[in-house]
Amino acid sequence: QVQVVESGGGLVQAGGSLRLSCAASGRALRTYIMGWFRQAPGKEREFVAAVNWILGDIYYGDSVKGRFTASRDSAKNTLYLQLSSLKPEDTAVYYCAHATDYATYYNAPDYPYWGQGTQVTVSS
Repeated sequence: QVQVVESGGGLVQAGGSLRLSCAASGRALRTYIMGWFRQAPGKEREFVAAVNWILGDIYYGDSVKGRFTASRDSAKNTLYLQLSSLKPEDTAVYYCAHATDYATYYNAPDYPYWGQGTQVTVSS
Protein backbone atom coordinates (compact mmCIF):
# COMPACT_ATOMS: atom_id res chain seq x y z
CA GLN A 1 0.00 0.00 0.00
CA VAL A 2 1.21 3.48 -0.87
CA GLN A 3 0.20 6.63 0.96
CA VAL A 4 0.19 9.90 -0.97
CA VAL A 5 -0.08 13.28 0.76
CA GLU A 6 -0.25 16.66 -0.97
CA SER A 7 0.42 20.07 0.53
CA GLY A 8 0.91 23.66 -0.53
CA GLY A 9 -2.41 24.79 -1.97
CA GLY A 10 -4.00 28.12 -1.18
CA LEU A 11 -5.43 31.39 -2.45
CA VAL A 12 -3.36 33.52 -4.81
CA GLN A 13 -3.96 36.45 -7.14
CA ALA A 14 -3.79 36.06 -10.89
CA GLY A 15 -0.19 36.21 -12.05
CA GLY A 16 1.07 34.81 -8.77
CA SER A 17 2.83 31.58 -7.89
CA LEU A 18 2.41 28.56 -5.64
CA ARG A 19 4.39 25.42 -4.98
CA LEU A 20 2.71 22.10 -4.36
CA SER A 21 4.40 19.12 -2.76
CA CYS A 22 3.46 15.47 -2.77
CA ALA A 23 5.10 12.86 -0.56
CA ALA A 24 4.71 9.14 -1.18
CA SER A 25 5.38 6.56 1.49
CA GLY A 26 4.94 2.85 2.09
CA ARG A 27 6.77 -0.39 2.81
CA ALA A 28 9.36 -1.22 0.16
CA LEU A 29 8.13 1.75 -1.85
CA ARG A 30 8.68 1.45 -5.58
CA THR A 31 7.83 4.26 -7.96
CA TYR A 32 7.39 4.14 -11.70
CA ILE A 33 5.69 7.49 -12.14
CA MET A 34 4.07 10.27 -10.12
CA GLY A 35 1.70 12.81 -11.54
CA TRP A 36 -0.49 15.82 -10.90
CA PHE A 37 -4.10 16.04 -12.01
CA ARG A 38 -6.68 18.72 -11.29
CA GLN A 39 -10.44 18.94 -11.21
CA ALA A 40 -12.50 22.11 -11.28
CA PRO A 41 -16.19 22.14 -10.26
CA GLY A 42 -18.36 20.65 -12.97
CA LYS A 43 -15.38 19.55 -15.06
CA GLU A 44 -13.58 16.28 -15.66
CA ARG A 45 -10.27 15.48 -14.04
CA GLU A 46 -7.46 16.93 -16.17
CA PHE A 47 -3.85 15.83 -16.53
CA VAL A 48 -1.39 18.52 -15.41
CA ALA A 49 2.12 17.05 -15.20
CA ALA A 50 4.01 13.85 -14.45
CA VAL A 51 7.54 12.67 -13.79
CA ASN A 52 8.76 9.23 -14.81
CA TRP A 53 10.89 8.08 -11.87
CA ILE A 54 12.78 5.54 -13.99
CA LEU A 55 13.61 7.63 -17.07
CA GLY A 56 13.47 11.08 -15.51
CA ASP A 57 11.16 12.27 -18.28
CA ILE A 58 8.72 15.06 -17.45
CA TYR A 59 5.37 15.55 -19.16
CA TYR A 60 2.93 18.47 -19.15
CA GLY A 61 -0.64 19.08 -20.14
CA ASP A 62 -1.11 21.61 -22.93
CA SER A 63 -2.89 24.13 -20.72
CA VAL A 64 0.04 24.45 -18.30
CA LYS A 65 3.10 24.16 -20.56
CA GLY A 66 5.48 27.05 -20.02
CA ARG A 67 3.82 28.07 -16.73
CA PHE A 68 4.08 25.04 -14.45
CA THR A 69 7.23 23.10 -13.61
CA ALA A 70 7.30 19.60 -12.17
CA SER A 71 10.33 18.25 -10.33
CA ARG A 72 11.23 15.51 -7.91
CA ASP A 73 13.40 14.59 -4.99
CA SER A 74 13.94 10.85 -5.40
CA ALA A 75 15.61 10.45 -2.00
CA LYS A 76 12.51 11.87 -0.33
CA ASN A 77 10.00 10.19 -2.68
CA THR A 78 8.55 13.64 -3.22
CA LEU A 79 7.07 15.28 -6.28
CA TYR A 80 6.78 19.04 -6.64
CA LEU A 81 4.75 21.34 -8.86
CA GLN A 82 5.73 24.98 -9.22
CA LEU A 83 2.74 26.94 -10.47
CA SER A 84 3.58 30.31 -12.03
CA SER A 85 1.69 32.94 -14.02
CA LEU A 86 -1.48 31.60 -12.49
CA LYS A 87 -4.83 32.31 -14.10
CA PRO A 88 -8.34 32.12 -12.63
CA GLU A 89 -8.98 29.09 -14.84
CA ASP A 90 -6.25 27.24 -12.92
CA THR A 91 -8.59 27.17 -9.92
CA ALA A 92 -9.19 23.53 -9.03
CA VAL A 93 -8.47 20.78 -6.57
CA TYR A 94 -5.03 19.44 -7.42
CA TYR A 95 -4.46 15.74 -6.88
CA CYS A 96 -1.21 13.82 -6.72
CA ALA A 97 -1.14 10.28 -8.06
CA HIS A 98 1.38 7.44 -7.81
CA ALA A 99 1.98 4.26 -9.78
CA THR A 100 4.43 1.50 -8.88
CA ASP A 101 4.25 -0.13 -12.29
CA TYR A 102 3.84 1.02 -15.88
CA ALA A 103 1.26 3.75 -16.38
CA THR A 104 0.41 5.98 -19.30
CA TYR A 105 1.33 9.34 -17.84
CA TYR A 106 -1.86 11.22 -18.79
CA ASN A 107 -4.29 8.40 -18.01
CA ALA A 108 -5.74 8.84 -14.51
CA PRO A 109 -7.14 5.27 -14.19
CA ASP A 110 -3.57 3.91 -14.59
CA TYR A 111 -2.60 5.41 -11.22
CA PRO A 112 -3.70 3.19 -8.29
CA TYR A 113 -2.80 5.58 -5.47
CA TRP A 114 -4.12 9.08 -4.95
CA GLY A 115 -3.84 11.83 -2.39
CA GLN A 116 -6.78 13.67 -0.87
CA GLY A 117 -6.24 16.76 -3.01
CA THR A 118 -5.27 20.33 -2.24
CA GLN A 119 -7.31 23.38 -3.25
CA VAL A 120 -5.76 26.05 -5.45
CA THR A 121 -7.83 29.20 -5.90
CA VAL A 122 -6.73 32.00 -8.22
CA SER A 123 -8.54 35.30 -7.87
CA SER A 124 -8.83 37.79 -10.73
